[in-house]
Amino acid sequence: MSRPHLVPGPDHPITIEPSNARVVVRVGEQVIADTHDALTLQEATYPPVYYIPLSDVDGSALQRTDHTTYCPYKGDASYYSIGDLENVVWSYETPYPEVSPIEKRVAFYTNRVELTVVNS
Repeated sequence: MSRPHLVPGPDHPITIEPSNARVVVRVGEQVIADTHDALTLQEATYPPVYYIPLSDVDGSALQRTDHTTYCPYKGDASYYSIGDLENVVWSYETPYPEVSPIEKRVAFYTNRVELTVVNS
């Protein structure tokens, strides 16, 4: 059974823009990510999501899990845990071409980590 591959458009827009802000992610006192190079993905009416380059993430804090999800607009997502916070980070390692800028980037569930955006 094949999964649908949908293209963003007027009924389901997706935009990806540089955030022009510093984005810091913490779990407790530990800084997990700190970047001036985040991308903001705005999908339809969902809240914006910050995608942070892997190079600006403390990779030693991430533990890959077996959990995956599928988005018909973005593709297959892989997940990571941070300590006891299971599947709190996700990444589209081979996203669909329409959202290719999020490749080699991760996003965080903001209700489970402290994500601070400092506008420049």
